[in-house]
Amino acid sequence: MFKEFKAFINRGNVMDLAVAVIIGAAFGKIVTSLTDDIIMPMIGKIFGGLDFSGYFLTLGPIPADYKGSLASYADLKKAGVPLLGYGEFVTQVVNFVIVAFIIFLLLRAVNKAMASVAADKAREEAATPAPDSAEVVLLREIRDELQKRSGAA
Repeated sequence: MFKEFKAFINRGNVMDLAVAVIIGAAFGKIVTSLTDDIIMPMIGKIFGGLDFSGYFLTLGPIPADYKGSLASYADLKKAGVPLLGYGEFVTQVVNFVIVAFIIFLLLRAVNKAMASVAADKAREEAATPAPDSAEVVLLREIRDELQKRSGAA
């Protein structure tokens, strides 16, 4: 069983997938930072200090022993208060749009590169004449032989 597992892990596709997952996780952190630390603050600045992550609706009672801020989404959530965090949702939607757009750009570049390679290959194949068939070669030999005989006569 260990040998089968080792053979499975050593396959190229599994290793490629592992690398992709690790890079994807790191890329997700970069996009989250880009959204949280750069894009959302700029949007907030444009819209007069708007901070999406702090927008929420309280859906249930706040515990009597709660001592945190009533305006802190994180503190209320930690205290178990039922909340509708639509600001956090907007932040996650922006994250998704950024990731989807970057993936779109990457796939577009890869598709263009692959199309370019395919076009180059097609040009090479078109430039190289196809070898003559056996029938054409035989007919040429017959023609040449007949020309020799008629020239010798």
